[in-house]
Amino acid sequence: MQLWVGLGNPGAGYRRNRHNIGYMAVEAIAAAHGFSEWKSSKLEALVSSGELVRLEPRSRQEIILIKPTCFMNQSGLAVAAVMRYYKIPLASVTVFHDELDLAPSRLRVKRGGGAAGHNGLRSLDQYIGADYRRIRLGIGHPGARELVAPFVLGNFLPLEQDWLAPLLDSVAKNAAKLLEGDDNVFASAVSQDLAGDRRN
Repeated sequence: MQLWVGLGNPGAGYRRNRHNIGYMAVEAIAAAHGFSEWKSSKLEALVSSGELVRLEPRSRQEIILIKPTCFMNQSGLAVAAVMRYYKIPLASVTVFHDELDLAPSRLRVKRGGGAAGHNGLRSLDQYIGADYRRIRLGIGHPGARELVAPFVLGNFLPLEQDWLAPLLDSVAKNAAKLLEGDDNVFASAVSQDLAGDRRN
């Protein structure tokens, strides 16, 4: 069993914020692979579950997807509670989050590291430790520190859908590659999809 976390802020007013791209990623995975409906729980998270097929060696892997329902800066509380409930080790946790230091539509995978000013990651590091896998989803940087808060809490613009929708589609399409043991396989597959989309 693995736990995949989408970071974001709860509530309709935040739904299309750049800061909520982590929510959007796990929603796309759930929809593309026929996972269960999102249900509220006593663990301060919306939960969806399902299975993905690992190819090498071929097997089915149960995935728990969550969207913490506490605000971003308290995400670690919800993730820690879910980990305890399902008895999921830190090595089996993957977190999808927005990344200011990557250009829009770029994606990188890393394990461990610092929070780099991200309140959601800072909370996770505090409550569960830092050695989880991170799917860094690039949203770009507004150019000045004082612009960061309104930028990440602003909605994606209509023109940004030109890269956002293909990115989320590719993340969902290639999600099972995260089970293959080599994170570069997933990142490369997404990169190839998006390169092809840009050529068309």
